[in-house]
Amino acid sequence: MFNGTRRTLLAAGAALAATGLAPAGAQGVKTAKLGHSFADSHPRATAMRRFAEEVAKATNGSVKVDVFGNAALGSEEKMLIATQAGTIDFYMGALSPIAARKKELQIFDFPFLFATDAEAAAVLDGPAGTRLLDGLADMNLQGLAWSGGAFRNLSNSKRPIASLADMKGLKVRVMQSPMALASFNAMGMNAVPMAFTEVYTALETKALDGYEHPFVDMYANKMFEVQKYLTVTNHVYTPVALVASKRFWASLTPEQQAAVQKAAETTRAFQREAELREAGEVLGELKAKGMATTEMPAAELDAIRKAIQPVIEKNTETIGAAFVNDFYAEIKKHRT
Repeated sequence: MFNGTRRTLLAAGAALAATGLAPAGAQGVKTAKLGHSFADSHPRATAMRRFAEEVAKATNGSVKVDVFGNAALGSEEKMLIATQAGTIDFYMGALSPIAARKKELQIFDFPFLFATDAEAAAVLDGPAGTRLLDGLADMNLQGLAWSGGAFRNLSNSKRPIASLADMKGLKVRVMQSPMALASFNAMGMNAVPMAFTEVYTALETKALDGYEHPFVDMYANKMFEVQKYLTVTNHVYTPVALVASKRFWASLTPEQQAAVQKAAETTRAFQREAELREAGEVLGELKAKGMATTEMPAAELDAIRKAIQPVIEKNTETIGAAFVNDFYAEIKKHRT
């Protein structure tokens, strides 16, 4: 029932609550591999360990999830491909590596799309976010939840960045998406797509000047060792999703599917809370580790918005004006 709706899952959940799942010994244990790229200390890694516990509890031990973090199963792109192929059963991370083929996902590369974390969560958990998760079905993926997300900021090893002009010429790693590349090039930087597993070494050897990432990721990956200057821009909110492979999802009973879905949603709340709490703490830690921090002035943020507006307009047509307008309408609804 891979293509079944969440309504079907809720019905299965009701049956689960009424009858319970058979003990693991009665039907054997299904063991699944979950891959993500985050360091063990990252709140997302903690959340995935919690997800494994929730699945075991919700399925009465009939489904066991083994978590592989630190990109042990490959880059995010490789893990997504493996999840589509069914050689990995769960993936948690950004969906940007497949955005070139699933163009609606490029909406998350639009700079300054969301104003706050709460606004982003409300839209992602609503009809717009659900449609995007359901739309992964034709890529052999079962979207379970938008499990977290964070605003991205800019760091570099060359100079303080306090204006659009300061960005000119910096060689910066961005996510592997056309919109991200075009946006950063429009700001005057030299945008380089690169698997995240290669970024630290490239920064260390000065093959790259900088990169952009949320504070928590910068700290968890010890970027303060190879980056001196941090600029608070909150330019893009990147959500991460928890998805399952079609092959593994289809192997589960309806009751197990409902239990896993419930575990994903329970973990989502835990993950978001942990991410927000830690983001508030690590900015001070990054400063303590020697990073000089600059807040981009509002006037310069307006200049950046103006510089990237042609990119947004072009990509609105690429993605589909109707979809983009509907998505902005959802944001406006929550904002008002």
